[in-house]
Amino acid sequence: MKHIYNYSLDDLTTYFQEIKQKPFHAKQVYQWLYSKMVYDFEDMSNISKNLREQLNKEMVIDDLKIKEKQVSQDGTIKYLFQLSDGHFIESVLMIHDYGQSLCVTSQVGCNMHCSFCASGLLKKQRDLTAGEMVNQIMAVSRDTGIRISHVVVMGTGEPFDNYDEVMKFVRIINQPHGLAIGARHITISTCGLVPMIERYSHEGIQTNLAISLHAPNDLIRNQLMPVNQAFPMDQLRESIKKYIETTHRRVTFEYILLDGVNDSLVCARQLAHYVKGLNAYVNLIPYNSVDEHGFSPSQNVEAFKDELLRLKVNCTVRKEHGRDIDGACGQLRAKRSGVI
Repeated sequence: MKHIYNYSLDDLTTYFQEIKQKPFHAKQVYQWLYSKMVYDFEDMSNISKNLREQLNKEMVIDDLKIKEKQVSQDGTIKYLFQLSDGHFIESVLMIHDYGQSLCVTSQVGCNMHCSFCASGLLKKQRDLTAGEMVNQIMAVSRDTGIRISHVVVMGTGEPFDNYDEVMKFVRIINQPHGLAIGARHITISTCGLVPMIERYSHEGIQTNLAISLHAPNDLIRNQLMPVNQAFPMDQLRESIKKYIETTHRRVTFEYILLDGVNDSLVCARQLAHYVKGLNAYVNLIPYNSVDEHGFSPSQNVEAFKDELLRLKVNCTVRKEHGRDIDGACGQLRAKRSGVI
């Protein structure tokens, strides 16, 4: 069976042409799926009975099961989903003043092996399809009745290691006849796959780019993030500089503060030097502890932020979400799999 969430509007139009149906039905189906949040072809009342029967034979709308759900006191909801092949993935709904943001997973497991991250506790099993990413949004919307306004591809996995499906996903949820989530409300995070950053700069879509940096120099970053050995910080910075010049978009540097590792004032000064001259800002992130990794949250967050501000670096401290639940990416899935 084909999963309909895996079809872009163009794909669906082509499909209807192939089965000798009028192309305009694609927009009708898209509106039923995404504007009206319908989960049954039989409810698509302006489509002929014959076409509904054909869709039921060849397509499925939903096959994502909620296996566990954790609700934080701050309103954050963490979902553990089971895919049709039995694998587990996670998504996190966060409530902000500006809207409802969903953190979406792009892979089953992760091969980047960042030393502080729960996602890497389980190796990558496979990439998710665009439809499986879309389905995370649909499943959360159906469960909560909330229409998602913002999407961050920052869940388990490295999005640029699943580049084509992530780009297809972005275009599906950005489609005006569908979910119509604005490109500037979509953020993709990468740990620094330089060739993919260069490719992304030519996509022609105004989505946001976040770089998981987490270190101010190669020595520390090599210890925390093995990807840095393939793409050192100078090479990464050059690709970011080219991205900014090509797209005229600002870049976010994500920086998790780890006690005694990357949170000294010297580290702050090195970080300020690294980002100087770039159209970028730094998002400082309090660490959500993963016992298996042995790192602790920094006690120096405010001093680190103040030093960056003194050095004229635009920075913020990310508001913590889901502190009282398994908030870190991959924790819930790893527990289900018996790793932690």
